[in-house]
Amino acid sequence: MGQIHAPFGANTKKTIVGRGASSKGRTCGRGHDGQNQRSGGGVRLGFEGGQMPLYRRVARRGFSNAKFKQDYQIVSFDVLSANFEDGDVITLDVLKDAGLVKGFGVQVKILSNGELTKKVIIDGLQVSASAIEKIKAAGGEIR
Repeated sequence: MGQIHAPFGANTKKTIVGRGASSKGRTCGRGHDGQNQRSGGGVRLGFEGGQMPLYRRVARRGFSNAKFKQDYQIVSFDVLSANFEDGDVITLDVLKDAGLVKGFGVQVKILSNGELTKKVIIDGLQVSASAIEKIKAAGGEIR
C-alpha cells in the first residue's frame, strides 16, 4: 500500500507581498503608489476619509443596563456532592479554595442540576428556589 498524502497543489506556501520585486513581481498585488501600497499603510478601522464616521453620525438613544449587569458563576449539585462531605459549610471562600470558582469580586449561584447526596450548609450564597427545596430535603440548611 502507498502512503497517504495530500493531492498535488493542496499545500502551498503563503505568499508574502510587499517585499520587493522578487515576491510575486512588481507591485505585488498592492496596486500602484498610494497610502495602501506602503508598508504599514492604510487607515484605522472606521475611518471614512475625513467624512464624519458612521459610528459618530448615528445618535445614541435610550438606556443600557449593561454596565450594571451582575454575572453569576453557576455551581451545580453534582459539583457540591463530588467535592464536599456531610456537614461541610459552603461559602464563597471555600469554593475558591477548592478551585470551583475563579475571579475577583465574583458572585455565585447554586442551581439544582444533578443530585445532592450530602447534608451541606450553604452560607452567604445565592440559591435557586428548586435548589432550596432539594437542600432541605437532603437535610442541609441555608443561612
